[in-house]
Amino acid sequence: MAVAPTLSPQVIGQAENAHRPLMNRILARSGTTFPQWVALPKVAGDGGTADRRQLIDAMTGALKIDDAAAAEALAGLAAADLLEALEALEALPGTGSRVGLTPPGQAPHRYREIRAAVDRVTARLYGDIPPAELATAGRVLALITARANELAGE
Repeated sequence: MAVAPTLSPQVIGQAENAHRPLMNRILARSGTTFPQWVALPKVAGDGGTADRRQLIDAMTGALKIDDAAAAEALAGLAAADLLEALEALEALPGTGSRVGLTPPGQAPHRYREIRAAVDRVTARLYGDIPPAELATAGRVLALITARANELAGE
């Protein structure tokens, strides 16, 4: 039986690098970029609307991209008629600029098709790993991520 490697930046990087081509293949079929995919579930999960600033902050934090790259991803979703600015909500006192899913963006096909494809790949990758081991790995990776973000000054 092979000895499992000790968790290290190299092992983490190899795992991420092995996942990315699978995700890119799924996203390419729908014409969605990875940053757009990060934004779509966030807006959908927030009831179909989101504060634009908070959305950009979430994207820059998760993807380690700058504001301009996050805004470009949102502009791409707008150009694809999936996301729009909600001007009426901007006029409310105490609210920032909000974005929302358009009717085509709310249509379940794009998001659900991508989510279903991701779920199928995830099941193949993780399906036979005991839940306790996945939970441990998740806790360890979350702790490492939090420490790395702290060291990076976030």
